[in-house]
Amino acid sequence: MVENLNSLVKENANATIVNNTAIPNERNEEAVQEASTAIEDSLKTSLSGGNVKEVADLFNGTTDNVTANPVTQKATGNFIEKLQSRFGLDVSQAANIANNLIPTVLKRLVQKTSDPSDNSFDLQKIFNEVSGGKTNGLNVQGMMTKFKGSMDKDGDGDVDAQDLKAFFAGSGGVVDKIKGLFK
Repeated sequence: MVENLNSLVKENANATIVNNTAIPNERNEEAVQEASTAIEDSLKTSLSGGNVKEVADLFNGTTDNVTANPVTQKATGNFIEKLQSRFGLDVSQAANIANNLIPTVLKRLVQKTSDPSDNSFDLQKIFNEVSGGKTNGLNVQGMMTKFKGSMDKDGDGDVDAQDLKAFFAGSGGVVDKIKGLFK
């Protein structure tokens, strides 16, 4: 996944990194790598912190929802920090780059994972990689379907706090099991 993610960032980095005078050309590859790392780390952090719903919402939602997703926001914030500390960009420059690049890359990632004719990104492989192989044997697609369709526990047509409470209630619930995989 890391190589494919790096390629995906490169494909979308022309305007934000490559053609940006704030980042020296000889450091473009480094900036692309930092963007990839920010995305990968935000996925890992969300999953290891038990925020599986954030990741599920990212991959189950439409690309319209990507920017508002906490995973995207974490990746964007991490990338802003890296651009400031490693490249000496001011907050405005860093935010402009990160806010344009990270959501675009994640939108493309979501599109690619949901496209059955595109095998460059596989949801199962992504989860296996960010969990260090701990999700091997776990039916990630089935889990995502549960988050998407069967979580409306109270039958009111939406998935809200009441539904989540019912879904995850009790010790040894789904969250406890999933959290343990990413530690």
